[in-house]
Amino acid sequence: MTKRVRPWGYQDSTNAAPANWALHPDTVAVRGGLARTGFGETGEALFLNSGFTYDSAEQAEAAFKEETEHFVYSRFGNPTVATFERRIAAIEGSEAALATSTGMSAMFASVACLVQAGDRIVASASMFSSCYVVLTEILPKWGVQIELVEGNDKKVWAAALSQPTKVVFIETPSNPMMQIVDIRMVSDLAHKVGATVIVDNVLASPVLQKPLELGADVVMYSATKHIDGQGRVLGGVVCGTTDYIHGVLRQFIRHTGPTMGAFEAWVLTKSLETMSMRVERMSASALEVAKFLEGNSKVKGVRYPHLKSHPDYSLAKKQMSAGGSTIAITFKGDKSKVFKFMNALQVIDISNNLGDSKSLMTHPSSTTHRRLTAEVQAQMNITESTVRLSVGLEHPSDLIRDIEQALKAL
Repeated sequence: MTKRVRPWGYQDSTNAAPANWALHPDTVAVRGGLARTGFGETGEALFLNSGFTYDSAEQAEAAFKEETEHFVYSRFGNPTVATFERRIAAIEGSEAALATSTGMSAMFASVACLVQAGDRIVASASMFSSCYVVLTEILPKWGVQIELVEGNDKKVWAAALSQPTKVVFIETPSNPMMQIVDIRMVSDLAHKVGATVIVDNVLASPVLQKPLELGADVVMYSATKHIDGQGRVLGGVVCGTTDYIHGVLRQFIRHTGPTMGAFEAWVLTKSLETMSMRVERMSASALEVAKFLEGNSKVKGVRYPHLKSHPDYSLAKKQMSAGGSTIAITFKGDKSKVFKFMNALQVIDISNNLGDSKSLMTHPSSTTHRRLTAEVQAQMNITESTVRLSVGLEHPSDLIRDIEQALKAL
């Protein structure tokens, strides 16, 4: 193990494995990016402070010039936040990472730091509603052109990427309808026109899908979801190359201010230790629940990436090691009947969050995606009979039993 003393006396005590020893992501989730103070604590330290001091005015000047390694202000960087960033970058397999206050600030900053008036963005058509608003309402006010592409037809994507494009934004699986985008195919086409490919990997999580290995340039997360996954804090994180994270994104974040707090970073760092176990358990349970729902006479359709009935099942199996924790369910019946079903649930909570240790259900049309017009919802295959179920850590038999008894309301 090597120790490097930083200018502020902070010791980097990350376990340095031999060059030929690639640590498993589960090991990295516990020990990656670990830095200890002089006290030698086993748990990660929590630095609840806004600023930092200097031994001299000259040292402060050098710190602001970035001629020396020294934290200057927690909006710029904080030791606890830095630990979380190093660890998630190691898990993701990226050169660097930068944490933000929420998932949407991560999404917005990851795109906005790259574009200016006259630039062009191509994006997958199905996505979370706030992402849709950012791309189709906010950025066009800056003079940025947007083109949305539906499906996985290579010819359609090639046509959309036949002219200069600054950014390609992909959400796969999509929220809430679990639509899958071919990351490798789109990335190869995007790179021919010099575009940076950003993947919203929230529903898959860092455990189940590795966009960087499939050709993407940048990966972003709502850390609120599976990374914390226990309903405690908000957060976001963007992973990519050192040039992108430190050369482009960091300056945008520093000056616009959507910084992650130290407490949130500490909670998220500890959450990473159990993320793999939680996500794998939740995914296994979600598959059981999805199979049960698919055979129910009161269910019109079930969308789950690793169900054979999914239209992009083969692609989902290729890109994702498991199907994830989220299921889209469309019932036979109108909105009133769906609400009766939801109100009859005894174990599953009604909530608009996902990726949580508790199973949660929401009605996208009236909640998370209500901001979108009926026409846009229809294009995304969202109907008033559709619900989104985020499967948690409860035993799947209890979830199935709860759904069974609630279906009687229909």
